[in-house]
Amino acid sequence: MNLPSPAQHQQGRRALPPRAQHFRGSLGRFATGVAIVTFDGVSKRHGITVNSFTSVSMEPPLVLVSIARTTKAHDELAGRPFTVNILGAEQQGLALHFAGKPGREPQWVEGDVAPRLAGVLAFFECTPWAAYDGGDHTLYLGEVVAFDYRNGDALAFANSRFTTIPESQLGVEDLL
Repeated sequence: MNLPSPAQHQQGRRALPPRAQHFRGSLGRFATGVAIVTFDGVSKRHGITVNSFTSVSMEPPLVLVSIARTTKAHDELAGRPFTVNILGAEQQGLALHFAGKPGREPQWVEGDVAPRLAGVLAFFECTPWAAYDGGDHTLYLGEVVAFDYRNGDALAFANSRFTTIPESQLGVEDLL
């Protein structure tokens, strides 16, 4: 994940070799939505900002999130129910909050199986399905047990910065 920018994200970490920096820059040209994975850990509630989220299956309904092994909450997520919260364009502050730049405390909602964030564009509450080794990430699959969405513009991330996808560009669900 490269939020909020590659330079800021690398603070406190060793620098990537030039080829890896170029690879990361190339990946950054692919625009993604922005989501926060939330779950209850052993001792506290967690949220992790991600831009690597995808649907996997309609039957059963499965989604996948990719979580860096260096993320503080990585190990606690294993085997736990979680919620994928898709952010609206006005929720950039939430993305930054859970990417390590704390801001205003978020509003939580008790979900059926996992906590979620109030007012998000869409959410998918999941029970654990499987986890796979993904190099320096773990790929967590969840079976969707509750979901919903609201109207609004989507928050997106491309070229190391936030952008907006207008609602008029959304809504092609029937085409996919």
